[in-house]
Amino acid sequence: MSPFQRKNDVSSSVARVSVSEIDKLSNKLLDLDLELNSNIPTTLWISDLHGEGDRFKSILRGRFGMLYQTCNEALPNTFSSEKIQYLTKIIRKQHYFHDTGIQMDMQDVILCLIEILKYKLTNIRSHEGEIFRPEFRDVINRLLSGLPVPDPIFEEKIIADRLISHLSHAIRQVLLDRIQVLGDVFDRGPQPDKILRILSSHFYRNGVDYVYGNHDILWMGAASGNRSLIAEALRITCRYDHFEFLDRLRFDTSKLAEFAERTYPVDKATGKFKAKTNKGRSMEKALAIIQFKLEEQTIRNFPQYEMSSRLWLDRLAKMLQSNETEGLNDTHFPTLDIKAPGHLTGEENQIIEDLVKQFTSNGHLKRLLQFLFTKGKTYHIQNNFLNIHALVPSTADGEFEEFLARKGKNLLDFIQDTIVRVGDNYLQGKSQKEEDQALFFYLWCGPKSPFFGKHAMKTFERYFLTDKATHIERSLFWKNNMQTNTFKKKMQQEFGVQRVIFGHTPVNYKEGIQMASEDGVAINVDGGFAAAYYNRGHSLVHTPHQLYGIILPTPDEIKEAEKKLESAPLDIELIDEFRRPMKIKDTIAGKKLIQERDEIMQRLVELGEQNGFHSSSL
Repeated sequence: MSPFQRKNDVSSSVARVSVSEIDKLSNKLLDLDLELNSNIPTTLWISDLHGEGDRFKSILRGRFGMLYQTCNEALPNTFSSEKIQYLTKIIRKQHYFHDTGIQMDMQDVILCLIEILKYKLTNIRSHEGEIFRPEFRDVINRLLSGLPVPDPIFEEKIIADRLISHLSHAIRQVLLDRIQVLGDVFDRGPQPDKILRILSSHFYRNGVDYVYGNHDILWMGAASGNRSLIAEALRITCRYDHFEFLDRLRFDTSKLAEFAERTYPVDKATGKFKAKTNKGRSMEKALAIIQFKLEEQTIRNFPQYEMSSRLWLDRLAKMLQSNETEGLNDTHFPTLDIKAPGHLTGEENQIIEDLVKQFTSNGHLKRLLQFLFTKGKTYHIQNNFLNIHALVPSTADGEFEEFLARKGKNLLDFIQDTIVRVGDNYLQGKSQKEEDQALFFYLWCGPKSPFFGKHAMKTFERYFLTDKATHIERSLFWKNNMQTNTFKKKMQQEFGVQRVIFGHTPVNYKEGIQMASEDGVAINVDGGFAAAYYNRGHSLVHTPHQLYGIILPTPDEIKEAEKKLESAPLDIELIDEFRRPMKIKDTIAGKKLIQERDEIMQRLVELGEQNGFHSSSL
């Protein structure tokens, strides 16, 4: 082969590589452009589910009242609310019925359902086979494309009704794109495991964003081996008599129960214990004493946490020793050593060691918590929104509070790194650092924790002190600060967002309290979902057209609606409307995609010049 031929072959090879790269980059560029010009995903926020698994499943099945709003957005403004209500009932029941007050035949309904589906599918990148059942897939695709379909589709009642059923199913499948959970699936209610199984299922997992709540931190820290958090997680479980939950996770609490009922008989458990069963009441008290002893060890070992005001056992020992017990409602403390009140007895130590082994090795618990450790975050930013469980620590004068020499976003990033490290060690069965486990205790109940937000957790006082003034857990400065323009701007600048969404705090809307601040920057998704609170709660929905809050129905309201095959009544709080549909390019993520697109375009120009193309032809 001559040098000239070799040169031509090399040139040809280079040209082929360049053209191949042009094709790949062009495809990527087009994908990015489609993404940027797509509507933002419809996102739902829910907070503080607290073990209410059945209720969450029921409301999730009904898509939190989003059906009406989606129909309203998809159909022309000429449609009356009565017509939209009629269509939502058809979609919910998945079959056609005649309403004398609504002039719509089966063909009208089919065409409306196609418009609703078209609105939702315009920007959804998923395989049609996952949305449409196979029997009517081809017909539905032709209707969506505006192509002609066989006459029997509209003329034969039985065929038209089956098509309406299939269309209704498909619409329900695509109503919701993403779920943002603002933390706290554990405690209070009996089914946190059910909630986590739903969220981590193949159907929802990839569409869920999760930020940790303090009750999640409690169980994650317990599973990683923190001894005081193990006692506390079990104490709260026993406080609500959720023994079936412990049985489902295959925990063996027989040794603990036998010790508790023998050492703290129910007639001597006179403190403010909540458990309704005798077994639960005795176990609640036994675990409370073990918990107080263990957490005092952490407080003493980590003075930088500045939690010495929580050291109650020395004070309790002095009351008992001097017989000055008029301020106590319970004086039966047989495991309290007056000279060393913080020391565990031999039997208490055996019990907690057994529980540590169970918590750190329990495969059922690990499968649940793997979702939190791998999917959860301290904070999450989406569509220009900052999502947090409770707060970003702040001071009385509206500055970010410093903790462990960090504050603001830097503090939350540091906490996230620690949680990831602890999670990796837990999931791989490795040992933990003492300071990492201690941090989980602080995150659960410390005053500068971004998950708690009060000056102290008054568990001891509420159990044993008669003076109710000592029970008060004073909220810190977040709520007041988030009502000032200065601090809201500080939050926007710190995290590069437009709005701040948080949960944690129950809000009784019947008192006229709104979810959102007047400017819509601060939005509190009510934490009162559980029966232990208001049994109601809020959800928040962001569509391309609107941002609105939904005051959720109570379980009684849901049952009554289900009897009538209707949706439960909902109150809506409109927070914002958009003149044009909000696109991905309007978001923080969109800015990054635009930068990526520009870089690809620049590379295409360079390749085009190398191959003799003009940039205008690209």
